Amino acid sequence: MDVGIDLGTATVIIYIGGEGVVLKEPSVVAVNMKTETVISVGEEAYKMIGKTPSHIKAVRPLSKGVVCDYKMTEEMVKYFIKKICKDSLVKPRIALCVPSGITNVESNAVIDVAISSGARKVYLIEEPVAAAIGAQIDIEKPNGNLIVDIGGGTTDIAVLSLNGIVNKKSIKVAGDTINDAIIKYVRASHGVLIGEKMADQIKQNVGSVFFEPDEDVSATVKGRNLTTGLPCSIEISRSMLYDCIMKETEQIITAVKEVIEKTPPELVGDIYTNGITMTGGGSLLHGMDKLLEKQTKIPTRIAEDPVDCVAIGTGKSFDYLDKLVDGFVVPSMQRF
Repeated sequence: MDVGIDLGTATVIIYIGGEGVVLKEPSVVAVNMKTETVISVGEEAYKMIGKTPSHIKAVRPLSKGVVCDYKMTEEMVKYFIKKICKDSLVKPRIALCVPSGITNVESNAVIDVAISSGARKVYLIEEPVAAAIGAQIDIEKPNGNLIVDIGGGTTDIAVLSLNGIVNKKSIKVAGDTINDAIIKYVRASHGVLIGEKMADQIKQNVGSVFFEPDEDVSATVKGRNLTTGLPCSIEISRSMLYDCIMKETEQIITAVKEVIEKTPPELVGDIYTNGITMTGGGSLLHGMDKLLEKQTKIPTRIAEDPVDCVAIGTGKSFDYLDKLVDGFVVPSMQRF
């Protein structure tokens, strides 16, 4: 049994060969702090964010694409694997995708989590490579392809050709950073405190980085008035959020330009012909593809299934074990 896991900062997506995507749940764990026991994982735990009594805490065990709470990540992965593996005697081979700039210590933590969760063998694959495979791009040809994967915690950019990575960059600016910027903006400009879930909702409903004045839409935001301490609701429009979202997305645009600048000219010609492929939930931010196209002067498209793309590619990566020159991360102290 081969399992591909996109262990994302915001969402865990699991792909099984022959079955497709079998699980998609938020990467959140709810813990009872008194007894240190896990109460719920995934969708149920996500509903508890910001709504729990003091002794129960809903935590995100992954931050910026890497494991920050080892024990909780282990509990979460164990729970999800148990949920998808009907036969507990079968130990699966597991491929996990990790950000391009991952260190040995961070990759070892991910491997340990997978092994203690019951994996027979563990492979780590870099996110842009998994995204390219999931987007059905033929990476075996001597043809340059530029992938921009905007997730919850990191944005990974890579130029791929002949089963290898020619140039890559990973930055810790992505969906969660934009959510934080929205929370700060609403607090500073309206004196209203909103939660993480509300910020994500606003981003999806009215957030935009490329729009016409006649497309200005607004949404109702509920939070706590910092002056009175009482609940309140305000209207936030697309134009209001534009500057604070742009400030974060400009860092992504700059990183893409840096990768293109360091790419050999022959491959840049290929990229101009093939265009930029965007994957990950962050690529669905309104106008993100248009902004990238305008700034780089390169045709930009969003992959067919951007959110599941990396998980699909991770699951299909077993077919590329012997072919890929780069992409699989080999930590220095593998203990399996």
